[in-house]
Amino acid sequence: MTKPLIGVTTYLDQARWGVWDMTAALLPARYPRLVRESGGLAVMLPPGGPEDATAVVARLDGLVVAGGADVEPVRYGAEPDPRTGPPARARDTWELALIDAALTSGTPLLGICRGMQLLNVALGGTLIQHLDGHVETVGVIGRHAVKPVPGTRYASLVPELTEVPTYHHQAVDRLGAGLTASAHAEDGTVEAVELAEPAWALGVQWHPEMGEDLRVMRGLVEAAGG
Repeated sequence: MTKPLIGVTTYLDQARWGVWDMTAALLPARYPRLVRESGGLAVMLPPGGPEDATAVVARLDGLVVAGGADVEPVRYGAEPDPRTGPPARARDTWELALIDAALTSGTPLLGICRGMQLLNVALGGTLIQHLDGHVETVGVIGRHAVKPVPGTRYASLVPELTEVPTYHHQAVDRLGAGLTASAHAEDGTVEAVELAEPAWALGVQWHPEMGEDLRVMRGLVEAAGG
């Protein structure tokens, strides 16, 4: 049986390894590991020209939009909050084009943290630019409980209250067109969003790649293999 090919977005940043110090396409190794452990084959997608997004997605069975920098507020018609991070404009443009291509083609899509927020923005939603209490220590992944909404796709994958790995200071505010909130934190923060069937498009606010629970990624891989 051929394993589904899952593209995972990356980001360009300055990096050092060996004798080299240069711009590199970066992705934490836990992302491709999670794809592999969930039954898929991972391929890294560095930022490219948005005109190529449709051709790239056409070669994939599924797409993961990974975590990372804050979405630039101009994308959802807001002024930047002083606590919002610097923009990653090339990445925003590229990943919005990938999301549009995946939604248009029906390619299964999973957004993780920034990826969920960008999915919401792509569909006309807005973001809360800063949350308190969702980052325990800078540079350290925390954990908190997430409760699924019964009857949703997320609840079909993870039906119980679950402790998840978290590191975020932004969140969904107004939902984008067609999106449903499918999980919440104890303080009411939207922790997962999804589109109704037949689309398979799910976003989670947390970082499943930093944990051991395969169910969300396995859901994507199974949809990609279908």
